Amino acid sequence: MMEFSDEPSLIRLARESGEQDRPKPVDLARRVRELRKARDWTLEQAAQKAGLARSTLSKIENGQMSPTYDALKKLAKGLDISVPQLFMPTANPKVNGRLTLTKTGDGAPHPTTTYEHEMLAAQLTQKAMLPYRTRIRARAFEEFDGWVRHEGEEFLYVLTGEIRLITEFYAPVDMRRGDSAYYDATMGHNVISTSAEDAMILWVTSLC
Repeated sequence: MMEFSDEPSLIRLARESGEQDRPKPVDLARRVRELRKARDWTLEQAAQKAGLARSTLSKIENGQMSPTYDALKKLAKGLDISVPQLFMPTANPKVNGRLTLTKTGDGAPHPTTTYEHEMLAAQLTQKAMLPYRTRIRARAFEEFDGWVRHEGEEFLYVLTGEIRLITEFYAPVDMRRGDSAYYDATMGHNVISTSAEDAMILWVTSLC
């Protein structure tokens, strides 16, 4: 069992787990060809709409020349998209069907001195969100080594018990079962249990 000293460690772990699966740079030639064919345009039609010579567009699509920024602007305008969209991967029209199920008690445990995290959907890499169920053991702010803060936004939902959400810029908020909060995670934040038993919460953190 691995020990994690703070919540940001979970965020780093989730981000690093998908590093090897990062998408490759977009092939501009292929991207332009796919955009043209998606509109059912011939080379001649696309060239006319972009204000480029047919031979120039053909060379771009075949990777025989690197277009100037002026040519990129013309291409984008002709295709009715922005220049940055020329470099975005082509959207896959098919549903990728990703699904993972985490049964009760099957999450990946990551205890700290103040929280007992149970990571959910741990099998999926390159997630946009990091969901985890947490038992709140802390009873006072002083039990933390300063503020917890990290990139992204965060959603908190109280499952059982009662908690106090302490944030850097707002007065502490007492919450009970069914209450939720959504906040900027770069703002310092800590959670303590105020009920006799340890409270349980669901946390969902964005990884963008």
